[in-house]
Amino acid sequence: MPRVVFVHPDGTKQETHAADGATVMQAATANLVPGIVAECGGELSCATCHVFVDEQWLRALPARTEEEEDMLEVTSEEPTETSRLSCQITLDASLDGLVVQIPRTQK
Repeated sequence: MPRVVFVHPDGTKQETHAADGATVMQAATANLVPGIVAECGGELSCATCHVFVDEQWLRALPARTEEEEDMLEVTSEEPTETSRLSCQITLDASLDGLVVQIPRTQK
C-alpha cells in the first residue's frame, strides 16, 4: 500500500496509506485529510483537489493532460510548475512516500 504524505499549510504532515490504483484524492478523502475538498469526486470538473507536488517527485509522475491543465487555471491558489489535481495522480508502489502540499484555500 503506497504511502502519501500530505503537508498542511501550517507545515504539519499527515501520512496516509492507499491501495494500488487509488488516486491521491481518494487517499485524502478516505483518511479525512482537511483541505482536499474534492467536490466533483474525481471527475476532473472542479479543481478542489489541487495540491503542490514536492519537486523530488515530479519526474515520477506522468505529464499533466490538457484537461488537467485547463482545470488548474481555475484553482483558488495560483498554480505553479508543481501543481497537480490529486484526482489525476494514480498511486502504485513507485509512488510510495509521495509528498504533496495542500494549498491554503480551495475553490
